[in-house]
Amino acid sequence: MRRRLKPFLPRSLFGRAALILVLPVVVVQLIVSVAFIQRHFDGVTRQMTGGVSIEIRYIRARIDAVATPAQAQALALDLTRGLDLGLEFPLADSEVPTADSRAWFDYAGRAVTLTLYDRLSGVRAVDLTSNPLAVRVYLQTNKGPIRFEVKRSRISASNPHQLLVWMVFTSALMTFIAYIFLRNQLSPITRLARASDAFGKGQTIPYTPRGATEVRAAGNAFLNMRARIERQIESRTQMLSGVSHDLRTPLTRLKLGLSFLPEDEDTRALQQDVADMERLVDEFLAFARGDAMEEPEPVDPTALLHHIVENARRMGQPVTLGPASAPPGDALDFAKLRPQAITRALENLIGNAVRHGTRVEVSLHSSERALRFVVEDDGPGILKEHREEALEPFKRLDEARNPNKGGGVGLGLSIASDIARNHGGVLRLGESERLGGLRAEITIAR
Repeated sequence: MRRRLKPFLPRSLFGRAALILVLPVVVVQLIVSVAFIQRHFDGVTRQMTGGVSIEIRYIRARIDAVATPAQAQALALDLTRGLDLGLEFPLADSEVPTADSRAWFDYAGRAVTLTLYDRLSGVRAVDLTSNPLAVRVYLQTNKGPIRFEVKRSRISASNPHQLLVWMVFTSALMTFIAYIFLRNQLSPITRLARASDAFGKGQTIPYTPRGATEVRAAGNAFLNMRARIERQIESRTQMLSGVSHDLRTPLTRLKLGLSFLPEDEDTRALQQDVADMERLVDEFLAFARGDAMEEPEPVDPTALLHHIVENARRMGQPVTLGPASAPPGDALDFAKLRPQAITRALENLIGNAVRHGTRVEVSLHSSERALRFVVEDDGPGILKEHREEALEPFKRLDEARNPNKGGGVGLGLSIASDIARNHGGVLRLGESERLGGLRAEITIAR
């Protein structure tokens, strides 16, 4: 039952809170309408109609008891004058309606009609529409048809609809007031969610805790967490600046010292070792730094992708644009990205694909909610059970797709995954249906 109702329930907190607020009001109105209006007003109407029916029955009995129609007419007029009843007698059969008449919304009129037929014999018709302020009852007597006209206020509860009007009006008013209070209570949660989502994408927006005590506590906890993470990133960046200086200085001295040695096979081997150390240091620093020192800015993702592919081609890499990629500026809006970080992530994915395949395709898929950068190759790919492991730093896989193959240290996929997370996105590995190798997809929410 719960699963069946779940698709019909609102997804937002505001919608669910509004449902909790409105649903009891509607249920209470329905219960009051059925229990009070149907029973109370229906009972009052039957009781009032029953009292009038006794008077009409008495008058008809007196009419039936006299000898002539003239005597009956005089007696009826005298009796109805004292009982505040209207009377027309005698009537022709053509003046009697062939059926009852009642408006569809006249709920009390139904009780009036049923009570008159139940309490009086010889009722030929009940007319509730000819005169909205009166009820006309047509009866058969031994002197011919007769019509009684009774004020509606004497025969049914007056204005039962006013209760409904007041119920609806007051319920709508209280619901509106509750909506204002509810909105004021939920808006701080919305602002907290917006600030958290922006921070997850690497953006910092102003936020001040407001609202109820619990919401303020959650907001203060978020601010403390954000401050700790920012301090950690700042400390890591400062540390990396020192590490970069301390490591590059001895490497530069080594390179300078090797340049003064005679060039032979041993010297070239040492120079290659120094170059490998520089490259390893660069990869370590890129992995630790991520995109902490770059601010998001509006970027045309298609133009950025074309630039990355052109750079790869100039380096002689077998990289082409996929068929789903559009030309720059065509049907794609700007998105807030860190261009250097995205470039670094895609270059790492392209470099990984080039090391293990002979053909690489890069494409961009855009929608209103997300951007998807896809890099595919025709290499051996990565087994499904090893894909999560491949995203971890320094992990060694089998020789078919070892991240250390070709001089790497196993950080390319880790750097790309970290950059995707810092944009509020994710890096997924799969199998390329077009090329048969690995499919690496960076999905970023817009």
